[in-house]
Formats: sequence, C-alpha cells, structure tokens
Amino acid sequence: MDSQTNASDGKWPAPFRSWGIWAVGIGALALALVFIQIIGPTFEPKPSAASQIGEIAGEIKRSAWRSFLGLPKPEPEVQATPFSAYLALAAPILGAIAVVLSVISGVLRENWRYAVYGTSLGAGAIVFQFFWWMLLVIVGAMLLVAIIENIGDIFSF
Repeated sequence: MDSQTNASDGKWPAPFRSWGIWAVGIGALALALVFIQIIGPTFEPKPSAASQIGEIAGEIKRSAWRSFLGLPKPEPEVQATPFSAYLALAAPILGAIAVVLSVISGVLRENWRYAVYGTSLGAGAIVFQFFWWMLLVIVGAMLLVAIIENIGDIFSF
C-alpha cells in the first residue's frame, strides 16, 4: 500500500495523521496570534501620546475635585470588548494545546523533531506573551509614577 492514501477511502494523508504535525501547526498558529495581538493595536487610529496623557491627568484632576467637594462618582461607560482581548486568551490556550499534542507525539514514538518543534513553538508563544504583558505592566506603572510625581503641576491654577 502506498504511504499516501487515496481521498476515496476517507482518511487523511499520512503526514496529517501525525500528532506532531498538528502540534507544530497549532504552535505556529499560537505564536502568530501573539504577534498579531502585539501589532494589532498599532493599526487602530489613536490620539497622540501627549493628548492621552493630558486626558489621564485631567481625569485625575476631575476625580480629585469630585471627592474633595463630596460629589457622587459618574456612572462608568460600558465599552465593547475589543477583538484583541480574545486573542489574549486564544494564543496561550493554543500554545498549551500544542505542548499537549507534542507530548502525545513523543509518547507514541513519532518523529521526535515534530514533538520538539511543537513544544518549542507552543511554549514560545506562552512565554513570549507572558513577557509582553509584564513589559506592559512595568511601562504602565512607570507612566502612573510619572503622573503622580507631577500631580502638583496638575492642580496649579
């Protein structure tokens, strides 16, 4: 029998019956989703950084005056969930699936290269996304510290 099966018997071709191939494909997809998640927001129209920082500082000033005068807090605006939030969940889940499929491939003694590649891509997607979010948290904290340090300038008349 030929290693490639016919389409008429309803089976997948030989390479696609390997758990390792699926692990590599899903791991590559997970890593691609991490990169799409990172560059996706850059294509959305945004105001300049100075106007964003000014809006944050103005909101801090309005909130401080409201609490100082004893006024009630305004109702929060309901915003739609952006598509990138779903990518933030899908990428590590697919990375974990790739690692599990690689383990299955290794246990079944399939080609060891596919198991290693799938594990590398899946784990790389998980780790890269973790470090990306940690970088965003650190930069956000630095921005808040800079705003709080200059809070005296915000309240000056």
